[in-house]
Amino acid sequence: MGVCGRELSSDFNTFQTLFWRSLVGGIAILPMLFHQGWSHTRTARPAAQIIRNLFNFAGQYGWFYAIGVISLAEVFALEFTTPIWTALLAFLFLKERLTPPRIAAIAIGFAGILLITRPGAEAIHPAGLAVLGAAVAYAVSYIMVKSLTATDSPLTILVYMTLVHVPIAFAFSIDGWVWPSGESWIWIVIVGLSGLSAHYCMARAFQMAEATLVVPLDFMRLPLIAVVGFLVYDEALNPWVLGGAGLVFAANFLNIRFAK
Repeated sequence: MGVCGRELSSDFNTFQTLFWRSLVGGIAILPMLFHQGWSHTRTARPAAQIIRNLFNFAGQYGWFYAIGVISLAEVFALEFTTPIWTALLAFLFLKERLTPPRIAAIAIGFAGILLITRPGAEAIHPAGLAVLGAAVAYAVSYIMVKSLTATDSPLTILVYMTLVHVPIAFAFSIDGWVWPSGESWIWIVIVGLSGLSAHYCMARAFQMAEATLVVPLDFMRLPLIAVVGFLVYDEALNPWVLGGAGLVFAANFLNIRFAK
């Protein structure tokens, strides 16, 4: 999804990328509804679904905007502060335990943020702040998904994500609308399917484990995207970003190791 976002950023603004991503995902949901039943279009908590997806949409906007502006490794490193915010919010709203190891993990994670952004050493790029904002929004979204899985299926959560995201993204895409052409369609299909798959897997995972355990597990994306950025886009492996990412990784590992 990160590579697709980078490729699409040269042709579309962020809202248009989000529109096509959500529309393709919505179309892909239809066969699942035919197979699993249209009862998955009903939710016991419509207000919670809408609020959750407003936060999720805000997070996606910040993430896709940054993908087209700063290095992929920096985006992913800052995005992986999401477990820090998730741990705090899970403690506040889900009554999950905030144990001493988790407190230490949060502190180490914040140290990683400071190392990556280095406030005062140089001007912080607005895209970096956008990713941090996206991480907070994702954390709220994850917490709400964890809560919603108690009453709604993962497919229901996907349905409402599409119902909320598509009209919002379309409304903001009208100004300066550009129709896709050629290779863009390939990236649009891939970004839609990969985004849908990621959300379904996350929703399923939240049914089986605590939020503070699930979220850190996808940290493996960071070394992969750093290599992709280096090989495909000739992005330098910034030692500050890598060092900060190492601290964030250590925080997440500590969080997982002492999850119980």
